[in-house]
Amino acid sequence: MGPVEAFTIAWRKSFTYGGKATRAEYWWFYLVNLIVIIGVYVLMGIAAANGLVDIQGLQFVFSLLFIYVLASAFPNLSIVVRRLRDIGKKWTWMFISLVPFIGGIWFIVLMCQPSGKYEIGQASSM
Repeated sequence: MGPVEAFTIAWRKSFTYGGKATRAEYWWFYLVNLIVIIGVYVLMGIAAANGLVDIQGLQFVFSLLFIYVLASAFPNLSIVVRRLRDIGKKWTWMFISLVPFIGGIWFIVLMCQPSGKYEIGQASSM
């Protein structure tokens, strides 16, 4: 699965919490989403530094970027739930990232786990 395919699948399955998402599907979506957001910020900075855009233009682009970030919360949530299902964990494991210091690292480790043939709750406890 390539980056464009993973990105489009994640957006098409924005409200689909059943099924599974492979490791490649999750990470390609995450990478492309991050590149889009950072790319727009960099282009906004370059345009502002060179005087190519006035303040209203920057506010408009920032508003569009803000709407995109809010809208991308739905495929992000969906793909995390499906990825957790793929490794045999329940959806409530997504809240591990809220634990200070170790939670974010633990969440990344979970997302890096290989796909398994588990039913929910049958994976090795982690």
